[in-house]
Amino acid sequence: MFQANLILIGPMGAGKSTVGRQLAVASGREFFDSDQEIERRCGVDIPLIFEKEGEAGFRSRERAVIAELSQRRGIVLATGGGAVLDANNRRHLINSGRVVYLFASVAEQLRRIGNDPNRPLLQTGDPYTRLAELLAQRDPLYRATADQIVITDQCQTRDIVAQILAQ
Repeated sequence: MFQANLILIGPMGAGKSTVGRQLAVASGREFFDSDQEIERRCGVDIPLIFEKEGEAGFRSRERAVIAELSQRRGIVLATGGGAVLDANNRRHLINSGRVVYLFASVAEQLRRIGNDPNRPLLQTGDPYTRLAELLAQRDPLYRATADQIVITDQCQTRDIVAQILAQ
């Protein structure tokens, strides 16, 4: 079981990166964040990728990174919120390890990320409505992909990690 990956999916602001780092330490695995890996490889941040290549360009880069990272064994992988939109990504994630859906309500997402300029999909006059739309679209995909669902609203990171490891 140690060689199986632990993969975190869910909406922006659910805590995937924060939980992922601590989960990696607690489980003795290497941590990867697909968004950070894309930025590292491109040498620019995600908002600039969206600006220059659009969402389609970003999703293409995301697909390549997830395909590569899912070939590794014994890692913790935090994915971007929209990674589940791509059927190939979902297949790679499901086939490479245990997938955990970190669920956060729209209100909690907004509280955690506010008007973060590094969130291209939230650059709108009404981020709450945008987050609600994204969750409505993606929640069925998160649920269909996940082996486990963990609600992260008002939870401490260490408690979320413990809950994941207990499964």
